[in-house]
Amino acid sequence: VIEEYKDVLINPKHGYGANMNPCLDCKIFMVNKAVDWIEEHHAQGFDFIITGEVIGQRPMSQLKAKMPIIAKQSGANDRLVRPLSAKNLEQTLPEREGWIVREKLYGFTGRSRKPQIELAKQFGFDDFATPAGGCCFLTDKSYSDKLTDLWQAKNAKEYELDDIMLLKVGRHVRPKANFKLIIARDSGECKFLEGYRKEFISIRALSHKGPMALVDGDIDEGDYDLAASIVARFGQGKFADEVELDINIPEQPSLQISTAPFANENMLQEWYL
Repeated sequence: VIEEYKDVLINPKHGYGANMNPCLDCKIFMVNKAVDWIEEHHAQGFDFIITGEVIGQRPMSQLKAKMPIIAKQSGANDRLVRPLSAKNLEQTLPEREGWIVREKLYGFTGRSRKPQIELAKQFGFDDFATPAGGCCFLTDKSYSDKLTDLWQAKNAKEYELDDIMLLKVGRHVRPKANFKLIIARDSGECKFLEGYRKEFISIRALSHKGPMALVDGDIDEGDYDLAASIVARFGQGKFADEVELDINIPEQPSLQISTAPFANENMLQEWYL
């Protein structure tokens, strides 16, 4: 659904939340996918959809007034059952048909997760996802800022899957408008960024231990020293007079460069994304 979801993120009909999270459009998209699935598998006995929504638990997509919008615009209509808040909502088709006993459903409302956690314990569930919106990167301000910066750099609301994956990794530093550095913060991120060496210019210290970094954008050769010195600043040679670094350029001979690590006091705060 990667390509289909792009329009949800780029042009959300119902707008964004606090950051770049198109919560209402996202929920409509997900339920619509479920509608498509049950219609395709109706012959196997799939007739309706269940979600874990609770009235008032999320400020954008779970307001009571927004729930009918999700049901209607997704195409689910009264085939969408919300068992945790059902007693505070109109009856659905499965309830009217007797497929579900309404009296056994719940009437949860509000932001507290305690009723759900207690219910989970009653059923013997002790391993469940962290509450709130922490599973969605788009609710994170740092991630949203990086996504906004990506669109500004491209001069268009466009992205590829690799763009989205790389936004989740590393320290992002944009010293100039035409390029940014994605600098690994630990060994795991170093290994992850290694997988992109054939697609991006990469920089790594040779004389000292330090992070892998990718150059994202169109860097001029005259800026190699700037980029290398910034990468050196985040390695063990940050206090050295000089650090030797390797600049790997896809399908070209690599370059070795020696430079003084960029001084911490000269790192502008607005460079950090």
